[in-house]
Amino acid sequence: MISFLPITLLTTSLLGLWLLYLSNQCVRLRLSEKVDIGTGNSKALERAVRAQANFTEYVPIALLLIAMLELNQAPTLLLYCLAGALVLGRVLHATGFVRAKGPNLGRFIGTLSTWLVILIASIYGLYLSFT
Repeated sequence: MISFLPITLLTTSLLGLWLLYLSNQCVRLRLSEKVDIGTGNSKALERAVRAQANFTEYVPIALLLIAMLELNQAPTLLLYCLAGALVLGRVLHATGFVRAKGPNLGRFIGTLSTWLVILIASIYGLYLSFT
């Protein structure tokens, strides 16, 4: 069996499962809080919705960049580092976002690692584009 973009596939699969978890948390809170649209007056639901939304705002571009780098035969170690940092960062961000009010270490590290993945992948992508 030929496997295309195995690092991107693994990363996307793990993040797909994480998105389902985040989505399930939103649904569970909607049902328990009896909120069908928006977040009502529920701070817990608002945090869960924002954690899910933040995931959907950042993950697609990061995955696209990783896939493009993989297609352009970027070093495997770099790809695994970017992918691992993205997965770990997204888990830390959502966990920190939902469990603690205000700034916290999980949220900070999650945000920083996601931004660094996008920054490094973007810069390396530009390098590959011009060489």
